[in-house]
Amino acid sequence: MDLKEKRLSGKTIYDGKVIKVTCDDVLCPNGNTSKREIVHHNGGSAILCINDKEEVLLIKQYRYAYDEVIYEIPAGKLEVGEDPYDAAIRELEEETANKADSLKYLGIIYPSCGYTNEKIHLYLANNTKITKTNFDDDEYIVSEYFPLSTVIEMIKDGTIKDAKTICAINYYIINK
Repeated sequence: MDLKEKRLSGKTIYDGKVIKVTCDDVLCPNGNTSKREIVHHNGGSAILCINDKEEVLLIKQYRYAYDEVIYEIPAGKLEVGEDPYDAAIRELEEETANKADSLKYLGIIYPSCGYTNEKIHLYLANNTKITKTNFDDDEYIVSEYFPLSTVIEMIKDGTIKDAKTICAINYYIINK
């Protein structure tokens, strides 16, 4: 059975700076029709930065949508047409003042496949040098290195809830 749905029609509900929301009418494989509300996003890049002491660089920042300060790996959205690798290099330096010579691709994740087309590319950074941060006007970020074992415990005890961080750590561990 072909599981693909066919788009019959659609309309834009919202078109903003970061996201676009559409509502589409679709034909399901079983012949029924349904609506699909989709949040369109350019995607992003996230960087797992681990130093030679096996310490993980985490950032801590307030996330308005959750009304919570959270720990996560550095990340940012892709500009229109921007290469995910270039975005990862840029975001790591802007948010943490760490400039990577090169990155290793870890994989791609779909953070919430039920309603958004966002894709996050995960990278591993080694051999970084300190430069300076360049926060966006609305960003305030604190960065700190934690032993990998501590980060794993932070995931286990629920201190770290961020999906991209949990996935990046898992990619790293299974590919060691």
